[in-house]
Amino acid sequence: MIIDTGQLAVNFIDTDGDKPVLLLLHGWGCSGETYRSLIDSLSARFRVIAPDMPGFGKTPEPPEPWGVGEYAEFIRNFCKSLNLQNITLFGHSLGCRIIIKLLADGFNAVTGKVVMTGAAGIKPRKSLSQKIKTAFYKTGKVFLAPFPRLKLKLQSRSGSADYRAASPIMRQCLVKIVNEDLTPLLPGVNREVLLIWGENDDSAPLSDGKLMEAKMPNAGLAVIKNAGHYAFFDRSEQFGRILDSYLGDGK
Repeated sequence: MIIDTGQLAVNFIDTDGDKPVLLLLHGWGCSGETYRSLIDSLSARFRVIAPDMPGFGKTPEPPEPWGVGEYAEFIRNFCKSLNLQNITLFGHSLGCRIIIKLLADGFNAVTGKVVMTGAAGIKPRKSLSQKIKTAFYKTGKVFLAPFPRLKLKLQSRSGSADYRAASPIMRQCLVKIVNEDLTPLLPGVNREVLLIWGENDDSAPLSDGKLMEAKMPNAGLAVIKNAGHYAFFDRSEQFGRILDSYLGDGK
């Protein structure tokens, strides 16, 4: 389905039905369709709505580099366009950054429960080797500025796989997003939140989940053994049991 929010023409999944609304916010490099099996299992109890966020899936890139705040505002406008109220939230990775921003800013359309899995948002401390690599990259960009092809080659060899795979504008979005530390916002997330974490998550380490549980006033943490960043794929049955127990019938 497509809806024009006034910012962009947004592609989204909507399972319809006269049920409580569950809004699913996907992670970086994904789309709503990535979570199809999860959406199908939740649709028995919820009207599941999963937008492709700008720059992912079938939704166009944002008109300029966005940070977490702009993506959060996009979700506000998306919910307003569909007149969504009494929302239950589910987020993964990047989607959790947006959830933290929304809830810390008092997004009152969310009245149901909140689930975050593999949540991003805590800026990691860099090791000495990482600091040296960053300094080398920044210096290289300055010296290679007159040589665009060599500068582009340096950029292509630097950064994460997500960065290398992204378009120029989405690379700028990624830099803005990952450099924003949301830790100071966590105490302001007053809603009840269930954190579900893969024990072996190498994108958002378990230590981040423990910190979020400690910082958010009403958060609980469930850890799934032998699971990584995509715990709902790695251990789908266990993940589903935890989700079912927490969400109940959605009311």
